[in-house]
Amino acid sequence: MSYQLFRIGKVWHYRFQINGARVQRSTRETVKHKADTVANRAFTKAKLWARGESPVPTLRELFAQWLAAHEPVVSSAHIKAMERIARLHLYGLADMMIDELSTELIEDARIEHLKTHSRSSANHWLRSIKVACNWAVRRKVIPLLPWSVKLIKLQKRPRATLAVSMAAQWLDAIDAAAVRRPGIAIAVRLMLGAGLRESETITARWEWLDWERGTYTPGQTKGREADPVPLPVWLLDYLAPMRQSTGLIVRRPTGDAFAEGFTRRAMRLANDACEIRGVTPHRLRGTFATLLSEQGVPIQTIKRVMRHKDARTTMVYLESDLGAVVGAQARLTDTMGMKSSQKHQVSGEEMANDAAQSRINPDFANNSGSSVFNPATHGRQGANP
Repeated sequence: MSYQLFRIGKVWHYRFQINGARVQRSTRETVKHKADTVANRAFTKAKLWARGESPVPTLRELFAQWLAAHEPVVSSAHIKAMERIARLHLYGLADMMIDELSTELIEDARIEHLKTHSRSSANHWLRSIKVACNWAVRRKVIPLLPWSVKLIKLQKRPRATLAVSMAAQWLDAIDAAAVRRPGIAIAVRLMLGAGLRESETITARWEWLDWERGTYTPGQTKGREADPVPLPVWLLDYLAPMRQSTGLIVRRPTGDAFAEGFTRRAMRLANDACEIRGVTPHRLRGTFATLLSEQGVPIQTIKRVMRHKDARTTMVYLESDLGAVVGAQARLTDTMGMKSSQKHQVSGEEMANDAAQSRINPDFANNSGSSVFNPATHGRQGANP
């Protein structure tokens, strides 16, 4: 029992018979070896269905199944990323059965991707393919992953954190950029002061804020956690004049929720105004974690406040405090009785990222310095009408 290929005009068709049922279809191919691949796949699927077994899906079909199964349970950003890969970037793998994929085929497709995309994008592409295929393994569609391809090693780059000395000026620039949409200013402060994700500020609600304890418990999070987050005094003071019993904390002037990415433009304008680079919603979260670490908060506590499943994820957000290293070296020099005839710069002016970002001017507590980060005394431009 097999299939037959025949041509009608320039297009190849196939036909076969299983359990008395005759099947005849077009391959939509004009090249015979491509038509043969399509016919063989259709014949194999028909045999599996006849035996009551599930056929092995193509990579395109696997992505469609993954999206259908995960759309209700994963973030919309993850769904969009997987849908984009399935729609635009499967290259010659799209119509191949996943058990026919090989290391060579995956590497060839990655080379094709690299022609128009960066190395980091190629790593993201590979992770997405692996996510879908590993899901097929867990569902026992295939016994194991039929290919093994390593990620490309990337050159690490310095990541931006918002320096405390620049925070007040930067927030003023945010207020100026968001004067017509004041909810953006509130969202930015929630990211900086509470470490919320941008998506969590969109769904933030007044009823989740405990004014007596000074905590906020996100009700819709990426990992579905519901852990309270302590809010700093300056943020509570900022929110107090806008206090309501229920409703969205961050909203459009019409009262509707914002869409994803709503803070990016204001942040770009603030970065340009303050002549700093790389401060994004994600890096505000990194700034929040780094500030806590520099104040001596244990990594396990930061992990819980950040709502991470694994402390290793939290470590990725933390930036090194080289100023602490310089200070430790100086103390060790004194302890060891070593003396130096030269005076070295220890303040951090000559060393990138060596000053603790949370090192605050002593006048901050007294609100006496105009250049010191004092968000609580800012004008209420971020308030909702």
